[in-house]
Amino acid sequence: MISLSTAALEQIRLSATTGDLQSVPIRVAVKQLDDGSLHYAMGFDEHKLPGDTFFNFDGVDLVVSSGSKDLTDGMTIDYVELEPGKLEFIFLNPNDPAYVPPST
Repeated sequence: MISLSTAALEQIRLSATTGDLQSVPIRVAVKQLDDGSLHYAMGFDEHKLPGDTFFNFDGVDLVVSSGSKDLTDGMTIDYVELEPGKLEFIFLNPNDPAYVPPST
């Protein structure tokens, strides 16, 4: 199961409203590269593909293809300020070989 932080959920809602895409799900894709690292992509996508899994987070629909499903299990998507004034989505994924759990 994927989870979204409150900040990620709010940013997705804002992007959907700005782009007039409120009824379009956001697709999350993860691909394992030849070196074992994971590549992430995310964007609004109105196409439904066989094997897609849909999640709803407080009115925001998220879709994951069957090819990405196992690689996203347990992943959290967050929206954080990595540098002053620079906010980005990040993927906290225990399936990623480069994953380092956040310190509490």
